[in-house]
Amino acid sequence: MAHSLSAKKRARQNTKRRVVNRARKSQVKTQIKHFEAALSRGDVETAQEQIRLVTTKLDKTAATSTMHKKTAARKKSRLANKLNALKAKKG
Repeated sequence: MAHSLSAKKRARQNTKRRVVNRARKSQVKTQIKHFEAALSRGDVETAQEQIRLVTTKLDKTAATSTMHKKTAARKKSRLANKLNALKAKKG
């Protein structure tokens, strides 16, 4: 348990930030699930719309340092590769 005032305040701040960060990460995961559901259905139009939303959400999450910028870039790249594979398969 924190003893000094500054350590107590830091503990309060950390709990608040943790809640916000977890909520942001959860939103990203949910958005990715929607995208992957569209992929599994083979729906290219919906998948393109979803990847746009996922990309926006990842960029915003990375900008607030909830997630590292390169982690967000890696996730976007992998999702884009999946979409491109679907497009190639559809012809």
